[in-house]
Amino acid sequence: MADSNKQSGYTPQQVPMERNLLIAFVLIGAVMWISQTYFAPPPKKPAPAAQTVSQPAAGGAAPAAEAKAPVAEMPAAPLQPAPNATAEQALPHLVIQTDLYRVEFSNQGGSVRSWQLRRYRGSDGKPLELVNTAAGMDFPFSLYFNGPKPSTDVNWRWYRQEADPHGLGVTYTYSDGRTSVRKAFRFQQNSYLTSVSTEVTLDGKPLPNLVEWRGGFGDLTVASAAANQRTLYFDVAQNKLIEQNAKSASSGPVTASGNFSFGGLADNYFAAVFLPENGSAMQQVTFGDRVKTPFEGTPAPFTGVAVGDGDTNHYDLFIGPKDLDLLARINPKLTQTVDFGWFWFLAKPLFQIVNYVNSQFVRNFGWSIVLVTIVINIALFPLKINSMKSMRKMQALKPQIDAINNKYKGVSLRDPRKGDQNQEVMDLYKKHGVNPMGGCLPMILQIPFFIAFYKVFSVSVEMRGASWLWVSDLSQPEHLAIRILPVVMIASQFIMQKMTPQAGGDPAQQKMMQFMPLIFGFMFYNFPSGLVLYYLTSNLVSMLQQWFFNKTSLANVAAESVLPPKKTGRK
Repeated sequence: MADSNKQSGYTPQQVPMERNLLIAFVLIGAVMWISQTYFAPPPKKPAPAAQTVSQPAAGGAAPAAEAKAPVAEMPAAPLQPAPNATAEQALPHLVIQTDLYRVEFSNQGGSVRSWQLRRYRGSDGKPLELVNTAAGMDFPFSLYFNGPKPSTDVNWRWYRQEADPHGLGVTYTYSDGRTSVRKAFRFQQNSYLTSVSTEVTLDGKPLPNLVEWRGGFGDLTVASAAANQRTLYFDVAQNKLIEQNAKSASSGPVTASGNFSFGGLADNYFAAVFLPENGSAMQQVTFGDRVKTPFEGTPAPFTGVAVGDGDTNHYDLFIGPKDLDLLARINPKLTQTVDFGWFWFLAKPLFQIVNYVNSQFVRNFGWSIVLVTIVINIALFPLKINSMKSMRKMQALKPQIDAINNKYKGVSLRDPRKGDQNQEVMDLYKKHGVNPMGGCLPMILQIPFFIAFYKVFSVSVEMRGASWLWVSDLSQPEHLAIRILPVVMIASQFIMQKMTPQAGGDPAQQKMMQFMPLIFGFMFYNFPSGLVLYYLTSNLVSMLQQWFFNKTSLANVAAESVLPPKKTGRK
């Protein structure tokens, strides 16, 4: 699939959006039904500024099936102490560029200072930076020791740097006479897989260590970036993906160990996961890091991770987009990092259908959404017909309902006679087989598709940055002073309301219902543009279906079925 540019871990403060959407729709549905029925740590000293040295970049062909990354080999012999490094050994940052990455290394700690995805951009329009450069703590690929520690802080010492002559790797070594460290990174020109190895010895003996990524990961340009981040690992014994967020580590680091297929970090669209060789046992530590970002000056609880598999770490490392096809080629279990939420059984097939229409026919996600929405509404039309018949019957019963309302005119809601009024209306509906909830059916049918589409836009990196006509990114609200799609959607709601038969009821309540399109518009104004496009298309198709129903004999037959029998005079 071309680049385009689950469970645990939620907290009471971070309730899944699909639950909020469901509650909102249920509440709106309840209002409609009631109206119709009853009313009718401090930063450490940074490295000295240094000139960046770039390695040559190759062409930009799309990545083929991911090959296994070349192993960053560690020497078979024990590490030998190297001469002590001094501050004068600070080197310019090393930049390694591939078709997919731009990665900047520092020989201070042998760590990463920048990791950019060249084919993706943040909301600021710049190449997407996955490192929180403002975290002010240990940089990615620093080392963490949750047992015996070295005699010195190896994360802030100057390392010897040996760059690969082909520009696709680097090795860092450090020794102070007692502690020796070696780190090796090996890249591929056109792959999201990298090989990473680390080894530490203390007085000649292996020292268990873990590889860190602290202070946040992923797209930090989005609003509330911290809320989207979590650590994750796939537990083979439980056959389950386990996720944790910063809240999980609010009282201190949380450690998990076992036979894991992978472990690492992720946000909604991107992941950094370590895949152990031969499925060996892993240990993973989750941190809660309260830090700033280059885009948010107020510290927020970001998730950090440390991963290790023993005295010497050998990993294949995937850092890139959570593209389902790409993940499946690397490890099928990685596809579970794409969380389609409660309605996964609908959201995932819906995404696959839209993606298929996009790749095989229209080559545009916006038009794919339009076509799939039309098909969905056509498939639901038989159910909508029953709703239209019920609404037409309620309209035909309006004179009789008005008579009941006039009979109880002036009766307050607390008056016991109000119950008699409601009962008479319900008896009338029951007599003629009218379902007062019938008018809500179209909206109820929309709920699962609406939530499913919301999740698709929230987690499908394939749709991130997808454009349609004037919309630059279907996964985001329109970047216009006045957003066109929500405004047109409000207008379509008003037109649809005029076309739909209105049942009898309290005039005050009917006036209130006239404001429902504005309420929907307020809800939708900050939703992803693709979601608004779906709902607008659904409205337009529903308008056409309502016009068709109104012009057929079905509407007249439904109305005549509830009319009082005509009186016949005697001859």
